[in-house]
Amino acid sequence: MAAEGDTAQEYVPKKKNKEPTETEKRRKKIVPGSLMKAEIRPGGGDARPSDGDQVMYHCTVRTLAGVVVESTRSEYGGKGTAIRQVLGKSKMLLGLLEGLPTMLKGEVAMFKMKPQMHYSEVDCPVSPPSSFPKDDELHFEIEMIDFSKVKVVSDDLGVIKKVIDDGQGWESPREPYEVKAWISAKTGDDKVILSPKQGEPYFFTIGKSEVPKGLEMGIGTMTREEKAVIYVTNQYLTESPLMSVVEGFEEVQFEVELIHFTQVRDMLGDGRLIKRRLRDGKGEFPMDCPLQDSLLHVHYKGMLLNEEKTVFIDTRIDNDGQPLEFSSGEGLVPEGFEMCVRLMLPGEVALVTCPPDYAYDKFTRPPNVPEGAHIEWEIELLGFEMPKDWTGLDFQSVMDEAEKIRTTGNRLFKEGKFELAKAKYEKVLREFNHVNPQDDEEGKVFLNTRNLLNLNVAACYLKLGECRKSIETCNKVLEANPAHAKALYRRGMAYMEVGDFEEARSDFEMMLKVDKSSELDAAAALKKLKQKQQDVEKKARRQFKGLFDKKPGEIADAGTDERGEVQSTTENQKNGDVEDSNGTDTDDVEDVADAPREGLFSLLWPTGRRLFSALGLQRCTIL
Repeated sequence: MAAEGDTAQEYVPKKKNKEPTETEKRRKKIVPGSLMKAEIRPGGGDARPSDGDQVMYHCTVRTLAGVVVESTRSEYGGKGTAIRQVLGKSKMLLGLLEGLPTMLKGEVAMFKMKPQMHYSEVDCPVSPPSSFPKDDELHFEIEMIDFSKVKVVSDDLGVIKKVIDDGQGWESPREPYEVKAWISAKTGDDKVILSPKQGEPYFFTIGKSEVPKGLEMGIGTMTREEKAVIYVTNQYLTESPLMSVVEGFEEVQFEVELIHFTQVRDMLGDGRLIKRRLRDGKGEFPMDCPLQDSLLHVHYKGMLLNEEKTVFIDTRIDNDGQPLEFSSGEGLVPEGFEMCVRLMLPGEVALVTCPPDYAYDKFTRPPNVPEGAHIEWEIELLGFEMPKDWTGLDFQSVMDEAEKIRTTGNRLFKEGKFELAKAKYEKVLREFNHVNPQDDEEGKVFLNTRNLLNLNVAACYLKLGECRKSIETCNKVLEANPAHAKALYRRGMAYMEVGDFEEARSDFEMMLKVDKSSELDAAAALKKLKQKQQDVEKKARRQFKGLFDKKPGEIADAGTDERGEVQSTTENQKNGDVEDSNGTDTDDVEDVADAPREGLFSLLWPTGRRLFSALGLQRCTIL
């Protein structure tokens, strides 16, 4: 407590000094009298260019005696092409960096510059032309032709886009979208080098080099029905079917009107599963797509990718005109089918080409679909129903909804769809982050359900061969309740799978102490553990027999059978090493002990494994 009479001092945080930009650092070099401006012809309007704007201007440099040093104008020996730069981004003389923002459109002005305002500036970013009088005071006559807001597409300013008319929506085409656009091109001096085709727009696919690289980059920033001018410098003017490489020009201006583009998605990234939008849907992509597990309503036609495009199902005909209804996230349709539908908008029609492993090779095949068939689906998403929102539900209703999802997860687990089952359990666990039990009884029910879900997730990890993640998930339960017998059992089984036999034994023995009713399960697990350890040690002795009996200079190959091949753990499993499961709770998914295992040597004593690894002896051949 402050003593009487003391004045409280309010804490004012110190403002962090913002690092000045390179432009700001350069402008600090300007001294009074080093840059003078005289208006020759007034401009129009009251707008002036600012940092980030593209400026287009003609420039003629003269000595104070009126001798022309250099010029962009053809009458003074220049190319007749105006200079195009972006204020604050392009490399330019300090005098122009300071003077151009003072000009109006159409204005002509004379800037008188001291040497330090042009090429004699310390660390000037622009190199002077040969024989340029960089140490002289000079006149720069500037005509401001135009300035506008632009989008810098490439960092080196090789591709810049100027919007003429805004487009619709926000989505832009990208690889491998299909694009229709009116395209024309001209040089900086307005020489036309490409006229739009008569009657129809140009059609091309993004990513296939069917237009110059810079043009494709610029179109990749446009939206439907947008009109724009795309400025492309020569390093981005690559050869393409649209036009050959333009020689002798530093830059080409493309006028583009983006008529339409078809959304094409490479779902796997390897060109095998392709979704092509045939008709736009309603809403905004992807916000209005059924990304979450939902009840979906679709019509679809399935065809074989053969010459005849044989139709094997059409719901509008074969299903009495009734659409297919299914819940996503439950493995009820082929994986490739569901992946694509999740990225559709209501009312959208899409054409999907699908490889066998994402179609019917891992799903119930229709009678007319041969094994290994590539499939084409034409799908129309009629609509979808989102899952029930838990907000505002009372505790019992929340638990009822959780039980429905958990039951679905259990069904998927029993069907061997472990990833889908795990997703269901994890969905409920995420929702549980927002559930607040109101009394001890609700708290007990909530905790028990959450533990059960975590153990179900652990069982899925075990089936998927991710034993370490299974152990981590069991730890979540044991941190809250170290005497949870089922969690101890499941973690022990996971430890056993990775060869951590001492940790597994510790968990099974703890089961006996904390829960007498689990005595039979614990005893069976310990017996299984002992047998597994004996089998591993026996096989290790057989594999390493004679390893150290060779004379110096001889090579011993350990772990080979009579044919000289190293036996793998997978082969051992096929010979009867996969174990059956023994559950401890009929309300939960069954416990698992037949997930993929690590190599045999890693199943050996953990300390021995680490020792050999530290010595760099991961292989079983030593000199």
